Amino acid sequence: MEPIRDIAVVAFAQSDHRRTSDELSEVEMLLPVLHEVLDRTGLKAGDIGFTCSGSSDYLAGRAFSFTMALDGVGAWPPISESHVEMDGAWALYEAWTKLLTGDADTALVYSYGKSSPGSVRDVLTRQLDPYYVAPLWPDSVALAALQARALIDAGETDERELASVAARSRADASANSHAQLRGPVPQGDYLVRPLRTGDCPPVGDGAAAVILAAGDRARELCERPAWIRGIDHRIEAHSLGVRDLTDSPSARLAAERAGAFERPVDTAELHAPFTSQEVVLRKALRLGDGVRVNPSGGALAANPVMAAGLVRIGEAAARVHRGESDRALAHATSGPCLQQNLVAVLEGDAR
Repeated sequence: MEPIRDIAVVAFAQSDHRRTSDELSEVEMLLPVLHEVLDRTGLKAGDIGFTCSGSSDYLAGRAFSFTMALDGVGAWPPISESHVEMDGAWALYEAWTKLLTGDADTALVYSYGKSSPGSVRDVLTRQLDPYYVAPLWPDSVALAALQARALIDAGETDERELASVAARSRADASANSHAQLRGPVPQGDYLVRPLRTGDCPPVGDGAAAVILAAGDRARELCERPAWIRGIDHRIEAHSLGVRDLTDSPSARLAAERAGAFERPVDTAELHAPFTSQEVVLRKALRLGDGVRVNPSGGALAANPVMAAGLVRIGEAAARVHRGESDRALAHATSGPCLQQNLVAVLEGDAR
């Protein structure tokens, strides 16, 4: 079914992603990003029709931590606001739905995460099945290693190919001033076989924000809007034992429903925190050699938990804005081993 309104990403901003930001609160980390994204459109906070954020109380270590971030947005006079306990890509999905209803013409979407204060590998075990899996405390790297081993055993990849994915991503990140890791980065020692340090994302802090606008309002705010031609998200079974870890049916279905297979894309920003996950996603999303994958460096260069998925959409949109892409695919994931997947297709006006 065709959307009843054309909606586009008209601006994107992100922080410099860093290993630690102990001297900054979430609000202090977020505020410059919010100012930058508004400045790109000339909008003021009071001009925004709807605001939606994504973050995790588990990272902050306190309940309702997202309410403090509203200090950076300005919640008085009262605003139309919502929050998802997910990556900001899912906040963007909610904002897109809101704009479809016609209740607003513009939306501000932001997300942030500080992984540095604790062990994010252990924090993420709280996503697992609470009865059978979580009590065993398998951390996120160990679960990704299970997926990588399944791919190698199935003949889908090998350690040399995984190393080449990491090398390409970090090399591409050399042109990204916001990336945490740039340029040649050694593969390093094994963290959990067969994954080495270079196959895994850096731990770091960061924030991102985008502005959505509908119809003619988008053209007023951006010279070349990145129109969201389709967006969809799907989820795999919660139990890892009933899934084929070498494939991602949910990512494939989300891409199909978003219209990604109707015409080829020229760019793909994939939220693949581990090298092995890019292998899975390339196959599931039918990305050929002619598609530029993660020109920003991807999550292997900077992986601010709860913002990395929104960054993928923002990076894809920014390439459309600059005229470097005409049709781009953006992907976000959440949960262990690509459990949840969101796919958006972005297009620029014909040139």
